[in-house]
Amino acid sequence: MNTNARVEAPTYKSLDVLSRLLLHAREDASDLGSRKADEELKKDLLTLSRNEFDDLVALAHLNHVIVRGMEKFLRLTADAGDAERTSWAKAALTTEQARIDNAVAFLDDVCHTFGDGDHDVCVIKSLDHWPDLGSDLDLYTSADPARVCGLMKRRFDAEIASRSWGDRLACKWNFQIPGLPELIEIHVGRLGQTGEQVAIASSLMKRTRAISVAGRTFRVASKSDRLLISTLQRMYRHFYFRLCDILDSAGLVENDGVDFEDLRAAATRAGIWEGTATYLVIVSDYVKSYRGWGLELPKFVTQAARFGGDAVYYSRGFIRVPIMPQSAKLYGSQLVGALRKRELHNGARLSLLPWLATAAVVGQKITGSDKGIW
Repeated sequence: MNTNARVEAPTYKSLDVLSRLLLHAREDASDLGSRKADEELKKDLLTLSRNEFDDLVALAHLNHVIVRGMEKFLRLTADAGDAERTSWAKAALTTEQARIDNAVAFLDDVCHTFGDGDHDVCVIKSLDHWPDLGSDLDLYTSADPARVCGLMKRRFDAEIASRSWGDRLACKWNFQIPGLPELIEIHVGRLGQTGEQVAIASSLMKRTRAISVAGRTFRVASKSDRLLISTLQRMYRHFYFRLCDILDSAGLVENDGVDFEDLRAAATRAGIWEGTATYLVIVSDYVKSYRGWGLELPKFVTQAARFGGDAVYYSRGFIRVPIMPQSAKLYGSQLVGALRKRELHNGARLSLLPWLATAAVVGQKITGSDKGIW
């Protein structure tokens, strides 16, 4: 990862500590190098001031790794007999766990309500981070939008949050439910920043799988679709990674297994194969920079990647992907692919993305917010 000039210490120190905590600290460290690295990490944790700890927690929240981060923090400080810092971590965990328990109960209720009404629904993104949880709750359904809005209002007394231009293009609605601080974000029939992704959306429900979370069962995207959705979000929309993206995707590849041929076929249909390959190489390179080895990716994945971890940089709490020229070229390939396949409607949607992004930047500079646009 490029840390020249644009690195923002001391916040970068928090990212470094958090990355080491999540990617390197191991209970079974046996080789000399690993033991030494763990001892250095423990020393850094035990010298954190309260302000530095609070900065670490804020960054962990921002990157959706508070539970995983604080559990390891707690183990290391407890082993060292540091009661003060152990108590800090316990308090942070208790607060976050209460938030998650409340959110998961609501999420379960919403999913069951859709099922009772014979509307297909699956959870996307939000449960990928488990045992952590995102800052909003994302669902996908192919049900009629009017039925979705009516169901949410009638059953949960939900209010529809103000919709931005991007929300309207993407065919998504955000709902505010009494008793739930998080928004419920429901994508209807389309995916992607401009709703251009009907290829992924059309087969999403057929490919879902069931998982058990906190004693509840949810339908979630298939492993390949999960990586495609992450790619859309990181490489074609936000242009930054959270640490949870690194951990989640690395774990998916290493522990759950990914059918890379299926992934390539699905990504090619969606016109985002190069972006997907690039996403995976960035994840692998970041993991390698902290752990010493990366992901076992097939050669056809690494060959398709446009760039890797050496191009990303840290700024304002996230691992940033450069927009020019790297991400712009990926967008261009996606647009050209849609037009070649004569997907004129989807191509027209995609062509609005630069204008939408420009309007968001202008709005941010003038009003301090891109609300209503992005």
